[in-house]
Amino acid sequence: MTKDVFDCIRESHSVRSFNDEQIPEPTLTRILEAGNMAPSAGNLQPWYFFVVQNTAVKDKLAAAAFEQEQINDAPTVIVILADPVRSNEKYGERGAQLYCLQDTAAAAQNILLAADGLGIAGCWVGAFDERKVQEAVEAPPRLRAIAMICLGYGSEQSKQYKERLRLNDVTKFIH
Repeated sequence: MTKDVFDCIRESHSVRSFNDEQIPEPTLTRILEAGNMAPSAGNLQPWYFFVVQNTAVKDKLAAAAFEQEQINDAPTVIVILADPVRSNEKYGERGAQLYCLQDTAAAAQNILLAADGLGIAGCWVGAFDERKVQEAVEAPPRLRAIAMICLGYGSEQSKQYKERLRLNDVTKFIH
């Protein structure tokens, strides 16, 4: 049974403490499929998902991310990489510099929402040394590491809803 997408959006929060239980492969596959269904400029889908469950590789990823412990703690870390060359071929520099990053971020958000909907906790990690992350997962040099998504069954208490800016403060209607 999955949660309503609006409940996932409203209730989701970063979890940085996980138990050791591995995510079942069919569940992980569904989560990855959700990432792969993200919208992308020209439907180029410039993302790659490197699924890391190996402890030694997670150690390297944690070192590349300034020792963020949730990387070691999570049973699964999905390193999401973008292919700027793929976006450049159709959209030039704007595709390489912007569209592939937007597209890959959309895939990351889909992964987090799908995980939450399936009862899997997650944490988006964006602070890291790109080159070291690419080396840790042995990614081709043309790919850019954009995000790491730590996934697993959370072992921390539920967090309270975080206050958000009022919609009126961040929205302008132009009629």
